[in-house]
Amino acid sequence: SFAQLTKKFILQENQLYVFDPKALHHVLVKDQHIYEETSSFIVGNQIMFGPGLLGTLGDQHRKQRKMLNPVFSIAHMREMVPTFYSVAYKLRNTLVGKVDKGPQEIDVLFWMTRTALELIGQSGLGYSFDPLTEDAVAHPYSISTKQFVPVSFKLLFPRTYFLATISKIGTPKFRRWLVNIVPWKTLHHLRDICDIVHNTSVEIFESKKRALASGDKALEAQIGQGKDILSILMRANMTASAGDSLTEAELLGQMSSLTFAAMDTTSSALSRILWLLSTHPDVQDKLRQEIAEARKQHGDLAYDDLVSLPYLDAVCRETLRVYPPVSTVTRTTRQDVVMPLSKPIQGLDGKEMHEVLVPNNTNVIIGILAANRNPEIWGPDSYEWKPDRWLKPLPESVIDAHLPGIYSHLMTFIGGSRACIGFKFSQLEMKVVLFLLVESFKFSLPKDKEIVWQMAGIASPTLKSEIGKGKETPRSKLPLIVERVQ
Repeated sequence: SFAQLTKKFILQENQLYVFDPKALHHVLVKDQHIYEETSSFIVGNQIMFGPGLLGTLGDQHRKQRKMLNPVFSIAHMREMVPTFYSVAYKLRNTLVGKVDKGPQEIDVLFWMTRTALELIGQSGLGYSFDPLTEDAVAHPYSISTKQFVPVSFKLLFPRTYFLATISKIGTPKFRRWLVNIVPWKTLHHLRDICDIVHNTSVEIFESKKRALASGDKALEAQIGQGKDILSILMRANMTASAGDSLTEAELLGQMSSLTFAAMDTTSSALSRILWLLSTHPDVQDKLRQEIAEARKQHGDLAYDDLVSLPYLDAVCRETLRVYPPVSTVTRTTRQDVVMPLSKPIQGLDGKEMHEVLVPNNTNVIIGILAANRNPEIWGPDSYEWKPDRWLKPLPESVIDAHLPGIYSHLMTFIGGSRACIGFKFSQLEMKVVLFLLVESFKFSLPKDKEIVWQMAGIASPTLKSEIGKGKETPRSKLPLIVERVQ
């Protein structure tokens, strides 16, 4: 047995690491108004993305979610399936060309990242960034989005104090001048990334405004045919009441926030699944058989058929349980609060504690990974990747735990009012890509390279042989042997 609430001393501050189910329910649902995102998280996202979902709190955040929730409805997800297939087929055709003459080693992460951006580009923004061909010239936006997570992770700890401090000083123009004169190469790199992302977002947004003003035919002529998230959101915003409508700055903020939230997490999850299928060829064969039978009956699967494939669903759920792309998130208390526990812990004085007094301004680290792998909930094999566990009724302990996760008794997409708004979108695009790739290719591990996974904000693979060489973090990559399925 182990404590599901632990006090840590990190960065000269007391912090609580929590994965007790009852405590998580209070943090994310019952007392969510007390446990808010950290100031550094909010300020950082406002500076980098603007006032989108990731950079707002309270009434402003609730207003934005109210506007965005219908955009991610199942009805709209159904309409996005053809776009997902179109992008996934481009990827498949390019990979066919690469392995047509025999098995090849391919950096799967490289292609999953490009694909994830193009999926959110076309279905989210109604814009194409990447034809997904071998010789395509990278779009500046594509380059910037790929660099964002590793660059911002380098600034993780300085950002906590530096950005939070300068955000309170002077005017935006003065703060920009301050960033420019600070002799800090990494900060300037992040500034340039944000500039490219913002300028591209403005360009796409203005193009969409012109199309909306010209009528439905002009919108339907664009990529996404007016069914992309941004088009739906802008149309809804035009008819919303003054109290519910979003400003242009808020709409622009959603564009960047949704892109970054969708791209790296999705590419990480897809890459992890292909790596796991490479290490478990029996699972890969079983999944391919299910896909082949479904293809024979339905051709390209529509939404309802695709999401109901039991083994594909089991592989996705189990991967997101054991290997969530993000392992923790942090909240900060805005007042003193009592945190109840589902299971007592032993205090420093040796006495049992059924609840904990959490002082104001305490960081609470939510253990996503620990909650998903908790053996008291998932059983003694909780650390093992077993997709078949989802093909039978889940243990009563899973149901009885009442974890507040929005998705499948898991904390992967969090829960409460700040749960991942696009989790159905993410699931759907993953399943379309896997449907085509597993049907068309066999994936296996290279014999002479050991792949390890690192947590740099988001879980990413690299080669063990490259860790510890030089000062820089090794480049993320996932070399797998890919061959055609005959």
